[in-house]
Amino acid sequence: MTAAGRPADPIDDYVGTLTAALHGPVRAKARMIEEIRGGLVDTAAAHQGDEVSYASAARAAVREFGPAEELVPSCQRELTIAQARHTARVVALAAPFLGACWYLARTAGHAQAAGEWSRTAQLLAVHLAGVATVAALLAAVALAATGHLARRLPTPQGLPRAVAWAGTTTSIAMAVATLMLAGACLLATDWPLLAFAGVLAAVSHAAVAGAARACRRCAGLVPVEGGTSTG
Repeated sequence: MTAAGRPADPIDDYVGTLTAALHGPVRAKARMIEEIRGGLVDTAAAHQGDEVSYASAARAAVREFGPAEELVPSCQRELTIAQARHTARVVALAAPFLGACWYLARTAGHAQAAGEWSRTAQLLAVHLAGVATVAALLAAVALAATGHLARRLPTPQGLPRAVAWAGTTTSIAMAVATLMLAGACLLATDWPLLAFAGVLAAVSHAAVAGAARACRRCAGLVPVEGGTSTG
């Protein structure tokens, strides 16, 4: 019975269990849940007749689908791939900006009279450039492996976890870039440009960190075996 005293709907209970157990991109998860609900409703409608109540038909539909707990691993696997693709897209967008930060860091480093700042800026710039290159390559590989190639080849099992940690590394690099640009603002004459870049770096850090955190969570919920294409 529900809190209002009405009998519980078996389909609502089934869908509610899946919704609570699954994690992934909001749109992909909502689309998946609606497809499952639609399948249950159609199955229940096929069972329902003059002598069969909706409740009995809904229970029969749920029995045909099997326990929700058995459906969770395959659904979570698909959502994990979707989250890995989302994270890879965010990293792919952030990587070029890291390259821009590398350029600004070099420029700021050359422009400052303080030798220590120049050496620090140059060193950080080299690391930012390296992170940007590796992150961009991994993001491209991840998008290819979970896109068209997934129809022909299985998605590598460890790919979502690799994307998650690539995103984490990129988010840390964005945080370093933010601090570096903030420091450059204190010394540079063209500080408005550096300040604007610092704000963008902070925003990029928040976006990449959130996507990477969600990807780490999904990757830790269920092993990813085989391949699933999620557009």
